[in-house]
Amino acid sequence: MTKKDQRTDAAREKDREKWMARFQVRLAMQPGVDRAVVLQAVKEVTAHCADTGEHPRAAFGDPDAYAVQAAARLVPADRAARARQRNAVVDALDSVQKRAGDIAGL
Repeated sequence: MTKKDQRTDAAREKDREKWMARFQVRLAMQPGVDRAVVLQAVKEVTAHCADTGEHPRAAFGDPDAYAVQAAARLVPADRAARARQRNAVVDALDSVQKRAGDIAGL
């Protein structure tokens, strides 16, 4: 294998790792996603890419968009809805706390 081929392979591997890292982070941010869901999705992507030799971007597209799709497929709708509701409550409390701090001059 020539040095150019090695550099190309290294660049392809680095790009694959960046795609996977972004996918994992974006997936973890989706409502209702827990560690088990992330591990299952990563296992599916890794297995597909190992079987086909495809780059994850070629197989699944944008990591952000695929994270949303994977979450919708792997997280039960009721669990995702509860997580969204919980997130909305936390956001509202944070907003109230910030306003109270602004009023108190903190």
